[in-house]
Amino acid sequence: MAVAIGETVPDIQLPATGDKTLKLSDLRGQRVVLYFYPKASTPGCTQEGLDFTALQDDFSALDTVIVGASRDGIKAQENFKAKQSFGFDLLSDKDEALCKAFDVIKVKKMYGKESIGIERSTFLIDEKGVLRREWRGVKVKGHAEEVLAAVRELC
Repeated sequence: MAVAIGETVPDIQLPATGDKTLKLSDLRGQRVVLYFYPKASTPGCTQEGLDFTALQDDFSALDTVIVGASRDGIKAQENFKAKQSFGFDLLSDKDEALCKAFDVIKVKKMYGKESIGIERSTFLIDEKGVLRREWRGVKVKGHAEEVLAAVRELC
């Protein structure tokens, strides 16, 4: 069962970039923007990461950390982060534990073919670890700005 708005998010530990592991509880005391993207080093996912990076100072000023997650392995995540100079950690969720907890694995159609993958989604978690906002089926353009506005409302 997926976490719902107003509930405490599950505390799942995953490998993160920078040769570390990360649990959402490690981030308590600050707000968290957790965004899920379909695949590292693809155009839409790259643009989304760059958009969040461009606003990172604004998020930091609001005591908010950004974390990206996908089903890619940690090596792919490390390469993606390094190549794009993202200033935040990426999580490797190969077993889909975090994806399932947030219900982002969906049947997707592209060019008439069905596949199972991550629906681009973002979640705003408050400093106590409670889910406050969610965006599903995200379109990249303008999304990072929209999330930043929601963080400002939460402050």
